[in-house]
Amino acid sequence: MRPALELTEVYLYRQAIDFRKSHRGLAAIIECELGHNPFDGGLYAFTNQQRTKIKCLFWENTGFVLYYKALVEDKFKWPKGDEALLTLTGQQLNWLLDGYDISVMKGHKNRHYESVF
Repeated sequence: MRPALELTEVYLYRQAIDFRKSHRGLAAIIECELGHNPFDGGLYAFTNQQRTKIKCLFWENTGFVLYYKALVEDKFKWPKGDEALLTLTGQQLNWLLDGYDISVMKGHKNRHYESVF
C-alpha cells in the first residue's frame, strides 16, 4: 500500500520529530506549527532523527490515515533546506520511500499545446 502518485498536496516536514507521536500529535504539528488545516486532504510526511522511519498523515473523509515505513539498514535521503516545509508531488514522495534522493531527481516539465500547427 502506497500513497497515490496523483496526490497534489504533499508536504514534507524537514525537521525530525519524536516518533512516539500518534495521529493526534502529528495533526497538532500540522495545525499549530505549520498553520495548515489537517482536515483539508493534504498528505504530510515526517521522519525521525536517524532518518530510518517515515510517517505520512492525511485525512480521508471520515478519519486520519497513517502510513508508516521503517527501514532495517538504510536511511532515507531527507532533503535539506531552511524552510520547515517542502512541497512534493505524489511521485516524488514515492521516490523518497524507494530510497532515492529527490533533491537531484526531476522529471521532464509538463508540456501543454493547443494545436499541432
